[in-house]
Amino acid sequence: MSSAPYRRVRLGDLTPVVQRRDDGTLLIRAREPLGQYPGTITDRLTHWAEVAPDRTLLAWRSGSAFERLSYREAAVAMRSVAQALLARGLSPQRPLAILSGNTVEHLVLALAAQHAGILHAPVSPAYSLLSTDFGTLKHVMRTLTPGLVFADDRSKFDRAIRAAVPAGAAVIASDAFPALRGTTPSPEVEAAHAAIDPDSPAKILFTSGSTGLPKGVINTHRMLCVNQQMILQALPFLGDEPPVLVDWLPWHHTFGGNHNIGIVIYNGGSLYVDEGRPLPGAFDASVRNLREVGPTVYFNVPRGYEELVRALDRDPALAERFFSPRLRLLFYAAASLSQRVADELARIAAETCGERLLLVTGLGSTETAPMAICRPWESDRAAAIGLPVHGLEAKLVPVGEKYEVRVKGPNVTPGYWRDGEATGSAFDDEGFYRMGDSVRLADPSDMTEGLLFDGRLGEDFKLSTGTWVNVGPLRSRIVAHFSPLLRDAVITGHGRDTLGMLAVLDVDGCRALCPDGAADAALSSLASHPALRRRFGELLASFNASASGSSTRVARALILDVPLSLDRQEVTDKGSINQAAVLAARAQLVEDLYRDPPPEHVWT
Repeated sequence: MSSAPYRRVRLGDLTPVVQRRDDGTLLIRAREPLGQYPGTITDRLTHWAEVAPDRTLLAWRSGSAFERLSYREAAVAMRSVAQALLARGLSPQRPLAILSGNTVEHLVLALAAQHAGILHAPVSPAYSLLSTDFGTLKHVMRTLTPGLVFADDRSKFDRAIRAAVPAGAAVIASDAFPALRGTTPSPEVEAAHAAIDPDSPAKILFTSGSTGLPKGVINTHRMLCVNQQMILQALPFLGDEPPVLVDWLPWHHTFGGNHNIGIVIYNGGSLYVDEGRPLPGAFDASVRNLREVGPTVYFNVPRGYEELVRALDRDPALAERFFSPRLRLLFYAAASLSQRVADELARIAAETCGERLLLVTGLGSTETAPMAICRPWESDRAAAIGLPVHGLEAKLVPVGEKYEVRVKGPNVTPGYWRDGEATGSAFDDEGFYRMGDSVRLADPSDMTEGLLFDGRLGEDFKLSTGTWVNVGPLRSRIVAHFSPLLRDAVITGHGRDTLGMLAVLDVDGCRALCPDGAADAALSSLASHPALRRRFGELLASFNASASGSSTRVARALILDVPLSLDRQEVTDKGSINQAAVLAARAQLVEDLYRDPPPEHVWT
């Protein structure tokens, strides 16, 4: 770990107030009250269009340069398109569905809908472009019953549209956008805006489907605005200067579509759409953008930071550009960042600029818009997630040696769209939303040290001996130990004597072990490669040598040689794995794990 000092940045005060109940339940909230916030997020867009009309709101790559949309242009386009949407008679029963990725048309349509009080739903493009049976897209369309569907490229989305879009829904593409922007707005637009109830639905965001078919999470106008005020009070430096983001995170997920887009609009910043992805080869586009645009704050998932470290390490000029004085802070979410990557970032930063940058994280969900818990301080514990943000109350309910997290506040969803059963089971009798996550106290004697993430409650199980298995932390340790061979592991052993795992290979990480080209072949060929199998066996043996007992020792293992399926909900469109779906779809492999004697493809 580098000993270089941290770059100074203004951070919020999350000093907690704690109430302890007789049953061991803890109620935690921030001492500092929540500040004021607007009624809709487009009120902030209108503000910046007046204060800084020529400032770039959105920029996107067009050949060798960036095209730009200023705040003034965005406000004008928003009102024109809002008029066109109102003329189509859209309503909560007939909302706008957006199938496309992060494009200027997507942003303007979303803002126009929100400004006019029209419900809209961004839908993952993967459900249209990667699926083979369009089952998830059909489910989404049945849930929404859209009146209008936007797909930027009709030819790309045509099969999905014909398979899943209801017959009564109109479909438009990018070629219709000039006419929408050319619509003359009438007083009807501002009248519709003035009539918006902050607690009415602004958008529907579908969950990633990591626990089944995606659910439509209601995001109200209040949720979107209040969460930005929560973020600003936790990270007040965002208001000191207009934030500049270089960002790929998809807008159909809450991290990109609520958190990051919201930060930009709420604080009058600029977002440069990054067409890269956190994958080998696909990250080159991100490197190009980071060379040209210096962000003031950088957001990514842990896999993105792994690619960033590789790029910075081999390119000192890129590191100098990235760690320029304007970069204030690094933020990661969606998974734990490995200590190795954090240490490498600190080393490269210290060697480049003589300082380290704070790595901030937290805990949130689509249902919390998303920020609920934040850690605006440095920690050498990867599981440290911080404390509740201003205006939100966390309820920690004892479950064995840890706590279940439940939250209540104005950023929490009122429920799931057209799913009363799921809504009813999501809240306890005091109105706290059950996040499904478990935590521990970093220091039971000092609550200011915050909370430690301790896995998803629904994934944990007991062995036949009655021993609890904490699946989340175990998976994290396995992936870290087997790096770079594994992308994830599906844990088995519910009701059995011993633990097992179905290993999910990281094909790119395995490439160096297969110099003869097998890594470029089918997954089945890679899984059977002698060099990979030898190394996997060595790592399994060393992992088990350090195991503390039956709940951490992987007694049986095999490598999956058939890719995970999006259509069977084994993997979500953002790459997270649905453990239950994999175990159900591959039940025969689980039986193979526990056969005696074990088959050749099973390690013991």
